[in-house]
Amino acid sequence: MSAVWPAMDDTRRAVLARLAALDEEAGKADPSTLLPLARTELRRLADGWRRLLAVHRPGSDGRCMACRTRIRARRWPCQVWRTAHEQLIGEEVPHRRRSGD
Repeated sequence: MSAVWPAMDDTRRAVLARLAALDEEAGKADPSTLLPLARTELRRLADGWRRLLAVHRPGSDGRCMACRTRIRARRWPCQVWRTAHEQLIGEEVPHRRRSGD
């Protein structure tokens, strides 16, 4: 099991390094360099969000298919969808009223 953790740490480092590099490029690149990069990265980010959200779909029981744990499943929309909404739409998902409210 301990062999898994270094790979996870390497993955985390690689992703965070890529995000830092994109931040740096966005802050200093000239328009002729930035425009092609932005086009490529926007397509990649949109595709990545679509693939991630496809995995986090609601099941027939109204719970997220990907966020299930042995003990309980998370209600949909799960945190991944809530984060997507916040990041892409710019606002939090309204809280759902519970039955009996």
